[in-house]
Amino acid sequence: MTDASISERIARLRDRVAAAAERAGRSASDITIVAVTKTVELQRIEETYREGICDFGENYVQEALSKLTSLSLELENAHWHFIGHLQTNKVRDIVRLCSVIESVDSVRVAQEIARRSLAAAKVTDILLEVKLDPADAKFGFEPDQVADAVDKIQDLAGIRVAGLMGMAPFSDRAEQSRSSFAALYNLYKELPAASQQMLSMGMSGDFEIGIEEGATHIRIGTAIFGLRR
Repeated sequence: MTDASISERIARLRDRVAAAAERAGRSASDITIVAVTKTVELQRIEETYREGICDFGENYVQEALSKLTSLSLELENAHWHFIGHLQTNKVRDIVRLCSVIESVDSVRVAQEIARRSLAAAKVTDILLEVKLDPADAKFGFEPDQVADAVDKIQDLAGIRVAGLMGMAPFSDRAEQSRSSFAALYNLYKELPAASQQMLSMGMSGDFEIGIEEGATHIRIGTAIFGLRR
């Protein structure tokens, strides 16, 4: 059997998003698909855009710079999200190119984003990345640190604290993500009302659970582009 086209994959993805939203008593229009374009060629990104996907996520600074400054990638109304670990010395470039930074994992990074955004005369939406796996040593705020972090940065000019992002512990069973996503949703609902704009949780393996538990944004790579080469 031949490999499915991007168009076919997106059609299936939308059907699954709609079904998950219906199960949760929600509308599919409330869910934003962020196409994760790590290692994906420009031509395939453009094809995805033509299928009506307008939000794209990049993980690596250098790859993002190469793609987003390409003359062949002038996609009107496209929104670029940075979803990888961001060091303070790379903030200026990402602020220049992205409208959303989903992976803010420290107050210091948030402050630098605010400073660089103010200098660029723009407001950047940021999401605080929350650790959902106690055993994971990766980046992010501990759940009990979130409220204090929001208090420290929510009034900084140049940024809008728009919500939270998290990744459930790895599992080959999507249902295993449910408790982590439910906990993140509860944390999200404790944010100030102005910061309850984006809840980014769920990837190709567990996005339906994310939607059922309240995600507004899902980060999808494999389900659109297939397995990475």
